[in-house]
Amino acid sequence: MRPFAYLSADTPKGAIAASTADSQFLAGGTTLLDLMKLDVMQPQRIIDINPLAAKYGRIERSAEGLSLGALVRMAEAADDPNLNRDYPVLAQALHLAASPQLRNMATLGGNVLQRTRCPYFRDPSYEACNKRAPGSGCAAIGGLNRKHAVLGASESCIATYAGDFAQALIALDASVELAGPDGQRRIAFEQLHRLPGSSPQLETTLAPGELITAFSVPSGPWTRRSLYLKIRDRESFAFALASAAVALDLDGDEVKDARIGLGGVATVPWRAREAEAMLKGKPMTEAGAEAAAEAAFDKARTRDQNAYKPELGRRTLVRALLGAAALEI
Repeated sequence: MRPFAYLSADTPKGAIAASTADSQFLAGGTTLLDLMKLDVMQPQRIIDINPLAAKYGRIERSAEGLSLGALVRMAEAADDPNLNRDYPVLAQALHLAASPQLRNMATLGGNVLQRTRCPYFRDPSYEACNKRAPGSGCAAIGGLNRKHAVLGASESCIATYAGDFAQALIALDASVELAGPDGQRRIAFEQLHRLPGSSPQLETTLAPGELITAFSVPSGPWTRRSLYLKIRDRESFAFALASAAVALDLDGDEVKDARIGLGGVATVPWRAREAEAMLKGKPMTEAGAEAAAEAAFDKARTRDQNAYKPELGRRTLVRALLGAAALEI
């Protein structure tokens, strides 16, 4: 790990004012410190924002919905009884992420900003990684790509977004609250992450010095009929090969509304709107779920080793849809 300066910020304004082009904010540090040890990230200044937890470390509920502070620890949110009852897809996504030790440290804000686990990105001995070294190429395209993305990829990058919580947020139409040098703003969570395109090093729409302060999740009839299904190589401490966050509003067997987020298969948290459109206004049947899953992966593009992913993704989504429909709420 390279030398760096350490600062502790006790106000949002202080944290933002201390931010420079070569600095990083530190919360749980479960991604940042790993990448610093690997020499993938080389910040010259670390700004510790944990003292802001008194302001941004709360879970609040209202008639309008749920507010989750960015400095809430993953374990706290995952174990919250009201979250498990009213927003089970959020709690399940958090429970299925990482290990208990990491969940005790990691924050919600840091979790959604975690970086890819592509081995070519995480190992600087590989020169060709456009995400780490723009313009150098993408070694994964012709290399080891079994776990790489089939949706949202480009000729510059096929790295998969690794998180779980983000899929649940995107399925529930969450928004994210930001604070930065130009003040506060709110955007749809769906607008936070950038597709790689020709600039995969630009991963989010955050402005320089901007902080995530909270997530807002609107209430609705679909939040209780929701679940997160994660398929992986092993049952614990493994990233998704395919996952689905599903929330349904049913009137008897008819789907009044459907919300679907996909993980493990895309370069960003993926909203499957084509699949949602296939379901709305129709009975929830296995055939209908299969048709929606086909629509979700209609534009998938595979490589040599990840050609199994569209079929795995379709089966995962069908299971999640039928499981959500069968919930007793």
